[in-house]
Amino acid sequence: MRLLLVEDDPLLGPNLQQALNKAGFATDLSADGIDGEAMGEIEPYDLIVLDLGLPGKPGLEVLENWRRNENAVPVIILTARDAWEDKVLGFKAGADDYLAKPFQTEELIVRINAVLRRCSGQHPGELSYEGLALDEAEQTVILNTGEKHSLTGTEFKLLRYFMLHPQQLLSKTTLTEHVYQLDSDKDSNVMEVYVNRLRQKIGADWIVTRRGQGYIFGQQD
Repeated sequence: MRLLLVEDDPLLGPNLQQALNKAGFATDLSADGIDGEAMGEIEPYDLIVLDLGLPGKPGLEVLENWRRNENAVPVIILTARDAWEDKVLGFKAGADDYLAKPFQTEELIVRINAVLRRCSGQHPGELSYEGLALDEAEQTVILNTGEKHSLTGTEFKLLRYFMLHPQQLLSKTTLTEHVYQLDSDKDSNVMEVYVNRLRQKIGADWIVTRRGQGYIFGQQD
């Protein structure tokens, strides 16, 4: 899953980006409200973590502009302000969740996963689909037989995206956009390699190829 982190703190921003990447998210970082707003409009992010106290343009205004432009990307607000009035303003502007500083990175990751599941229509808790379960902490996949397989970083991100979008036709370009960061070398042809690796671990029937169109995840009738 691809995230945008808009945070101007010179220590917190890079540290959070590193932690989110380690947790299996492809995370881009912006330290400015104007730049962050533009990135949120242009790039296909799955979720945005947005600080309110930003240079250039306040985070609340950025969020309001996204919603005014019918940009429905899920947004979690980060802020040093802990007054209930600020929380109300954030939710009224269209925020999906709210986390006050200081916070534990583990809590942010849990909240990100919860919002992503909710917005994808998944049940809260463990990410699973038709007997296939994904352990997001250990980055492993558990089959319905109980067999467990470790996943590489890219395999994990790819399978999580598949499981959050079951029975949907996903092009290689779409998968590439949601698995790699902005500054990565995005070669959509490499997706074939990772899809085949996943098939070896979870079973070939889980991912169906539509020639010239992309892939569909989920057991087919």
